[in-house]
Amino acid sequence: MVACGSGVASSETAAYKLRNLLQDRKLQAEVRVVNFRSLKNLASQADILVHIAPNDPTDYGVPTVNGVPFLTGMGLDPVMDEIEALLKS
Repeated sequence: MVACGSGVASSETAAYKLRNLLQDRKLQAEVRVVNFRSLKNLASQADILVHIAPNDPTDYGVPTVNGVPFLTGMGLDPVMDEIEALLKS
């Protein structure tokens, strides 16, 4: 699940990149986009939360990964390694 403030621009961009990178790594996962307002109600449906706001201290009960690298491209490989490890665990 990818979340940002409005659930439109940033999260859709990150989700698009994530889908492509998952495919490149031959990993299958459903990628859903949500906004922060609905996150508390929907987070329990996710295996991993890719969060565009890296300073949110909220515990959503699922592993949370910094989604900013999907927008900047910087530090993307370690984030994808983390997501891959979480998906395989």
